[in-house]
Amino acid sequence: MAAFDSGNIFELIDKMRDNIDNEYQKFTTLNIVVAGKTGVGKSTLINSVFSEKLAKTGYGDPVTEDIKKIRKEGYPLVIYDTPGLELKGEHSTQELLDDIQELIQSGMRTGDANEAIHAVWYCISTASGRIEPTEIEFLNQLSQRTSYCEVPFFVVLTKSISPEETDAMRAAIEGENLPITKVIPVLAEDYRIDAKRIVPAGGLDNLVYEMSNVLDESVQKTFASIQNVSLELKQQSARKTVRNVVAAAAVTGAAPIPGSDAPVLTAAEVAMIASITAKFGLHFKREEIVSLVTALVGTTGATGIGRTTVANVLKLIPGAGTVIGGAVSAVTAATLTAALGEAYIIILSKIAKGELKMSDLSTKKGQKAMKQEFDKQLKKSKSLVS
Repeated sequence: MAAFDSGNIFELIDKMRDNIDNEYQKFTTLNIVVAGKTGVGKSTLINSVFSEKLAKTGYGDPVTEDIKKIRKEGYPLVIYDTPGLELKGEHSTQELLDDIQELIQSGMRTGDANEAIHAVWYCISTASGRIEPTEIEFLNQLSQRTSYCEVPFFVVLTKSISPEETDAMRAAIEGENLPITKVIPVLAEDYRIDAKRIVPAGGLDNLVYEMSNVLDESVQKTFASIQNVSLELKQQSARKTVRNVVAAAAVTGAAPIPGSDAPVLTAAEVAMIASITAKFGLHFKREEIVSLVTALVGTTGATGIGRTTVANVLKLIPGAGTVIGGAVSAVTAATLTAALGEAYIIILSKIAKGELKMSDLSTKKGQKAMKQEFDKQLKKSKSLVS
């Protein structure tokens, strides 16, 4: 692809849109059971952790009399909610335990990761100041019933405002020696004490970190994408993609047929950009994809997505060698791909932090930022492809 005319640009825009859609379709649905009494802050917790306000905008289907399945079309997350868990009487408690156990077992029986329960969050409000014996018994039975299924079980201490109360509550639960994964205190949103004093939100990063460590590999990419707490987790997931594509680019770049590597690299790098976009959990409108493609084309001249920049950037690439018969050398192909991928990750990180807007990518400001980052990463090529 020596240059882009208008037809090529529109073709690339369509390819980028289709590739982003395909990346999202590859995600395994993450299924979480969220239980706890009324008013403990389950909805606030869910909406603070995930990028979509599922507890407000999702639609619910009844699974049993007590459990509701909350989801949103096209979003790879399902929350199984047990609203109003008041633990009134042994009979209703046992029914709920049976329902949750059956929910987990039925997911396992399907053999489909999209149907399996991947984690249980049991929420207790630290602000309540105490945990009732009936609740300890419920926790004990629920954790025992789920432990053999190897489903991670977290006790989430919501509304953890006072460090003293939080420590006491956590010690009380840990002292029961329940077969649970972790007790994690969180304050899902800022808490205003008075006109001048605010307790900042906290603990969500710890919950996300612990979840990412124990989740099944089939849903780790999904969780990294849809969680809205840890930018680092998204970056790590995206960089795995870059490493894989760079390894493939090194092979295609060494193709002996003159010019044969150009379209292969184009397709691979479009797929890489799409994968990174999905792993950041971004959903672009068509006009935003136009901005993205404009920035990418502007970044690398005729295109770093392809081979026409090679002559101009070889001097920036240590050990790149030469272009013989029109074929891009392996190290050159890998370097270009690595630089493009890392530059895009950094640009998306700036967008996530509010330092740039997606609309900036169609402006001189955004294109300059992308170009500068790409050139910077080219100069670091030794570490990027090593």
